[in-house]
Amino acid sequence: MCDICGCQLHEHHHHDPKVVEVNRSLLEANQKQAEANRHYIEHMGAVAINLISSPGSGKTTLLERTIDELKESCGIGVIEGDIETERDADRIRAKGVPAVQLTTGGACHLDAPMVHGGLHVLEHLAKGRRLDLIFIENVGNLVCPATFDLGEHQRVVLLSSPEGSDKPAKYPATFKSADLVLITKSDLLPHFDFSVEEATSQVHLLKPELEIITLSATTGDGFLRWLTYLRRLLAQRLPHAH
Repeated sequence: MCDICGCQLHEHHHHDPKVVEVNRSLLEANQKQAEANRHYIEHMGAVAINLISSPGSGKTTLLERTIDELKESCGIGVIEGDIETERDADRIRAKGVPAVQLTTGGACHLDAPMVHGGLHVLEHLAKGRRLDLIFIENVGNLVCPATFDLGEHQRVVLLSSPEGSDKPAKYPATFKSADLVLITKSDLLPHFDFSVEEATSQVHLLKPELEIITLSATTGDGFLRWLTYLRRLLAQRLPHAH
């Protein structure tokens, strides 16, 4: 548990009225900033996607291949969230798109005020180039990021084959908050005890109509469906607020 997030809401001392009030105030302030972020992103003419997953699920690899496939046809910017280091942002910069690294210094998630600052830096780094898609790669965590709206238009949750197909049942709030679920690292399915059917069933118990795409950013298997989803968002340019 980090010291600044709303995960105290899930602790046994939630009956303390002072703790409840602090959490309520924090979340209300975050929501207000998230709405401002959303308006700002729309003013830029962009669509924002918040990527949430456990550590090591393949978010950065997914972004690298997505950039390779789309950067000639649309402007892409990335906000990277990590506790420390700029390693992921450096990987994205190597692909030739602007990337901002937000290091939380111990916090287990990004929040809307952090992203607000990142958006201004990202726009500066774009140097006048149009940004159509803004990806926000959240800190690797399947708990706290679900609580915090960042101003995104779509929330995409990744579940990788090495993690096990029981994660939707274990982390229901995160999967219920999703607009899309990606089952990643499909090339490794033969090597792990992962049931796509079980994962799909568990997700649909939480949110029956939720779209699920199984793909591999390494081999490209299933990747066309992901690109089609992104192109559909760009064509609609209609935000889907949470």
